[in-house]
Amino acid sequence: MGLFKTNPFGHYLFLKKWVIRIIGTLTHRRFRGFNELQIEGSDIIKNLPESNVLFISNHQTYFADVVAMFHVFNASLSNRDDNIKNVGYLWHPKLNIYYVAAKETMKSGLLPKILAYAGSISIERTWRADGKDVQRQVKMSDISNIKKALDDGWVITFPQGTTTPFKPIRKGTAHIIKHYKPIVVPIVIDGFRRSFDKKGIRVKKKNILQSMEIKEPLEIDYENESIAEIVEKIEYAIEQHPSFLKVIPQEELEEQERLNEKRRWSYKES
Repeated sequence: MGLFKTNPFGHYLFLKKWVIRIIGTLTHRRFRGFNELQIEGSDIIKNLPESNVLFISNHQTYFADVVAMFHVFNASLSNRDDNIKNVGYLWHPKLNIYYVAAKETMKSGLLPKILAYAGSISIERTWRADGKDVQRQVKMSDISNIKKALDDGWVITFPQGTTTPFKPIRKGTAHIIKHYKPIVVPIVIDGFRRSFDKKGIRVKKKNILQSMEIKEPLEIDYENESIAEIVEKIEYAIEQHPSFLKVIPQEELEEQERLNEKRRWSYKES
């Protein structure tokens, strides 16, 4: 790999490789040490094409979810089935993995800016900004950047656009699926909200069993299925359909509501 070779977003691949290596090494014990990440279905990763793959997942923290996926994807590509033993799999990481993130989040400090270099597709949220509800038009440059990333490799997205469970699926994800026709791979994660703070940087509790289930690609009729049908399919695939509410521990839902209330008061005071 040439020292000055870049990806479609102008990021130097040599530098990106070292960002992934360093961040991966520093975070490895968060998923295999302080806590234990239980993985299921990682063999699916090895059979995916090089590009036009969209991973959809529920969302529990800003950064830990994505970091864990980088670990699992690269471990699987290094023939580690359902485990991330021996962090050496990060020596030659897959460099065309991207993830969709809110632009304001990725500009909120030095660490997010470093993490952004690992593969962030930063977009402006159309429904939320600076802790307040807003309504604004989708920026076409954001959509074209997602298309650019799909053409180059794999994209991770969180179609609810929030870490709060059981919020509605954003229709934009369904439009992207219908228009660009990627292979759609669902992922369901759990335990991250209990392990880390909301940002996914500080370890909140140790000895928490985290889980990541990678499911078979969705069967989608891109031409004939409606946006509403694709949205519902996403809800079931990432286990965020309202019918799943009854299997979520009540104390977890109450804890999330307390956090939401705390954030609402902090926004009012600011």
